[in-house]
Amino acid sequence: MNFSKSKGILAYFAVAAVILVFLIFGFRSLMKGADTTTFSDVIAHFDDYSVSEFSLNLGSGELKYKLSGGDDVYVYKVPSVSAFYNELFNETRNYRDEYNETHEIPLKYDLIPASNSSFWLNLIPTLLMIGVMIFVVISMSRSISSAGKISTVGKANVKPELDSKNKVTFADVAGADEEKAELQEIVDLLKNPKKYQDIGAKIPKGVLLVGPPGNGKTLLAKAVAGEAGVPFFSISGSDFLELYVGVGAARVRDLFDQAKKAAPSIIFIDEIDAVGRRRGAGLGGGHDEREQTLNQLLVEMDGFEVNNSVIVMAATNRRDVLDPALLRPGRFDRQVYVNYPDIKGREEILKVHSKNKPLAPDVDLKQVAAATAGFTGADLANLINEAALMAVKADRKAITAKDLSEASIKVIAGPEKKSRVVLEQEKKLTAYHEAGHAICHYYCPTQDKVSEVSIIPRGQAGGYTMALPDHDKSYASKSEMTEEIVTLLGGRAAEKVVLDDISTGASNDLERATKIARSMVTKYGFSDKLGPIVYGRDEDEVFLGRDYNSDRSYSEVIAGEIDAELRALIHGAYDRAIAILSEHIDQLHTVAKYLITHEKINGDQFMRLMNGEDLEAEERAAKEAEESTIRQAVDEAHEDAHEEDSTTKHDSDRQNYPYGDDGWLDISNDSEPGKKSE
Repeated sequence: MNFSKSKGILAYFAVAAVILVFLIFGFRSLMKGADTTTFSDVIAHFDDYSVSEFSLNLGSGELKYKLSGGDDVYVYKVPSVSAFYNELFNETRNYRDEYNETHEIPLKYDLIPASNSSFWLNLIPTLLMIGVMIFVVISMSRSISSAGKISTVGKANVKPELDSKNKVTFADVAGADEEKAELQEIVDLLKNPKKYQDIGAKIPKGVLLVGPPGNGKTLLAKAVAGEAGVPFFSISGSDFLELYVGVGAARVRDLFDQAKKAAPSIIFIDEIDAVGRRRGAGLGGGHDEREQTLNQLLVEMDGFEVNNSVIVMAATNRRDVLDPALLRPGRFDRQVYVNYPDIKGREEILKVHSKNKPLAPDVDLKQVAAATAGFTGADLANLINEAALMAVKADRKAITAKDLSEASIKVIAGPEKKSRVVLEQEKKLTAYHEAGHAICHYYCPTQDKVSEVSIIPRGQAGGYTMALPDHDKSYASKSEMTEEIVTLLGGRAAEKVVLDDISTGASNDLERATKIARSMVTKYGFSDKLGPIVYGRDEDEVFLGRDYNSDRSYSEVIAGEIDAELRALIHGAYDRAIAILSEHIDQLHTVAKYLITHEKINGDQFMRLMNGEDLEAEERAAKEAEESTIRQAVDEAHEDAHEEDSTTKHDSDRQNYPYGDDGWLDISNDSEPGKKSE
């Protein structure tokens, strides 16, 4: 704090002190002015022997007294306790004895000894006033020093992980073997820089981790720092941006200064696209706060200063919006693409996340990995956690295969809504809709096998048809994408074929089918008429937003031809779906009726229905056999019980009725029990 600021604060303290003194003395004068009783008035009451009860605090001098015949309590603070006491109790006078001689009811009095509590009680008002004034002064000083806070805004909000006990290593990262091999070299450079310097190799300035969200980019960066054993400075890209102009650039400088002091070290910028977007795309031209921050970052990474011992790592899932100057060699020398894990990687990830969780013997993680194609590492971690929650809810001590299967569906489609009231008409429509999807899947050879069909609402869907791939796919052919459109339109086609009506339930199917068809025509060159040409640019206006003021890069004639090709693809797939369902209408009815009754079909049941097996008859036969077994067991139990009751009753009769000379007594007709019939 400079001298002028100190003088201002001292002036405020002086003013506050003057106000405080004035308030204290004013408060005391007001207190004194409020008391109109005089000492002579109090003594006169005692001289008249009209005081029947009193108490005197020998420390504070507070006198409380009552007059004869009254219940009012009078309070007075005597100026001198000793003088007042000598006035009542001296060698010539004893007020108590004189009062008791003239009154039937003796005097009640209490002399309270002096204590420190009275001092603190008297001090409370003063302390309260002082507290109020201190609060006011602090508030004023904060307002004065608000300008000084601006100097601290430029500090980077980063927490270096120097002595972290829970360091992440490559052993904690699964399903990214190639990525770990690429980053292992960075670790070796940090551990043994000399052998690289001897041969003239330079340490990379930066490593950019690119890939879809949830695949472990941040985890890989932490693993590099943990393996190398160097300080790790982590910060988000949005932390550089602030209201004040120039703060972002100042924070970049401060971040690199901290990293240089702790070198060798690693700087990790998560979501770098927040600060590293392409320059010159904003409404304000090239002079805005974000671009100044980016310019400073470019200078720090590859400017006039040499940062041989500081490696910058960054993560983003939007590489397309980054500034080209940021991506060139010398800044981000390496770009590591962290893609979706394959089946082997998914199995390894599942093993990592289930390491401390008990698994039932029926759990096969390899099978779970095969059924979760397209899952990210975060999805798999969520899958294991959801399965564990389901096991706890069911009061099981281990996670079963059923828990994992249900959790995988829950992660994809959401939880079941069994309590939702569904009309029979809507239930029938949903059953035929999902059956249409499933039948089209079955008769499209390039599509995956149906694993489950359900008409129980999940999330925003009234039902779902799940088809899981048998293996990971790297590419998609024209026939595969065409038949995928057929399966998507199978639900709408089933509604049209069976119910002769259509509903809004196929809105998401139509959206997905249209998106696939447009990609086939404009992106992948699958149209014979338009040829292998990409129409339209896949570039976004990085500041103004997607497709804002964008250039289509093709004429209106081509746009019409694109629309015609889209219609041809969609209509062709729709006609094929109707043809498939019309040809196999019996199977459509069978699957739909089974869904209406049971609400859910697994993959094995679906295949048996498609093979012509009568599951309903088998279930009825199994149910009848079970009921027959139960009835037989009940009948046998009744017979055993009847025989036992007969034996017991026979013994009971022999005990209750006496014997005569001719055997049992006849108690029929009008004869009385215990009497022999005539």
